[in-house]
This record gives sequence, structure tokens and C-alpha cells, in this order.
Amino acid sequence: MADKALYVLAGYDDDTEKLLSGIQNKLYEKGFSGVQTKDIPMHFTMGSYNTAKEEELKERLRRIADTHKPFKAEFNHVGLFRLPANDVLFVAPEVSKEMLLLKDEFMDSEDPFGWSAHTTMIIDKPDVIAEATQIVLSELPIPTGTVTTLHLFEFWPTRHIMSVKLKG
Repeated sequence: MADKALYVLAGYDDDTEKLLSGIQNKLYEKGFSGVQTKDIPMHFTMGSYNTAKEEELKERLRRIADTHKPFKAEFNHVGLFRLPANDVLFVAPEVSKEMLLLKDEFMDSEDPFGWSAHTTMIIDKPDVIAEATQIVLSELPIPTGTVTTLHLFEFWPTRHIMSVKLKG
């Protein structure tokens, strides 16, 4: 099991959440399960941090939420990441100026991977992902959504710490 870490997630408005989780639920209804973390909001990750930074991050998220407005997220592609044992199937929003300005607030992230804004649909073996891809592709085009929230979670096990609305 991985070491504990804190993750800052950029979340969506209720309509976008319903739409994206609906796509993921179609996968579940077809018998796909995957190894992705379940029962958390649809999101793209802004950064990961040591658990010792929890109080600092809580204050930072409040400050950032006060200075950044909600922004549109145009979902324009479906993609894959290859991990050592599994693949990640995701939908991704077009990177925007607003998204990059928000990401700039988390340039000190300790995440060992390069950043790519994406919303995971399922993580599983490559042959399973190949099959699941067809279901996700059948949902295109995905309407434009809105990024409205910053979440702070601790993983593993999953612990929701806080959520703040972007107000800017």
C-alpha cells in the first residue's frame, strides 16, 4: 500500500459532476470495476503533498478560493496513461488560461509525475481499458463543464479534509 499523502483536487459544478459520474457509472453497469479510488468527486489533480502540510494547505486553499473564480472546462478528448501494472482511461478538459493560473498555485507539488489535467474514468489492465474505451467514446461529445471547487483529500485510506468553492 502506498504511503499517505495529501492531494488537492479541482472539482466541478453539480451538472458536470453528474455528467462525468454518469459516464463512469455506465462502465460500472457494464461490469467494469477498475482499481481507481471510488466515492470521491470527479476532478483533476492539482498537486500532492506530505501529510505534515495539512494545516498549511487548508489555509492555502481558502486563500486561493478567494482569489480564483470558477471557470469553464471544455472536454475535448479521451486519453490513456500507461502505469507499471495498469492503464488509466480518462476524459480531459482543454487546458485554459484560468486552469494554468490555478495550477500555478501548486507548483510546489511533490507529485513525481508530470501534470496533465484529466478526469479518470477507470484504471485497469490494458485489455480491459481497450474494451472500456469504446463505452467512453460513445459518450462524446461531452458538454462544457465548470470548475467550481478545490478539495483536499488524504489517501490511503481515503479521508476528505475540506472543500472550498472558488469565489474570486
